[in-house]
Amino acid sequence: MQSENRFFDDLSKVINGAAGTIAGMGREFEANAREKAREWMAGQDFVSREEFEAVKQMAAAAREEAELLKARLDALEKGGTPVKAAAKRASPAAKKA
Repeated sequence: MQSENRFFDDLSKVINGAAGTIAGMGREFEANAREKAREWMAGQDFVSREEFEAVKQMAAAAREEAELLKARLDALEKGGTPVKAAAKRASPAAKKA
């Protein structure tokens, strides 16, 4: 009876050790995969959210300025004076630029 208990005790120790080793390998694999993903992302030409928002605002301001200039050009082509209403439609950002 004593030998059977010892066998099961040893077997449970081996199984617990293997489970701990497998869990550690899983954590190590996950950490390595995350690091590889970070390295890959760093190598790509992605932009940050802040850079994207800044360029988006610049594009909107350029679009508004182009509309203002188009309205002024249309007014000049008609032979009249530039329309003041078109200037009022433009945002302050477009006027400053």
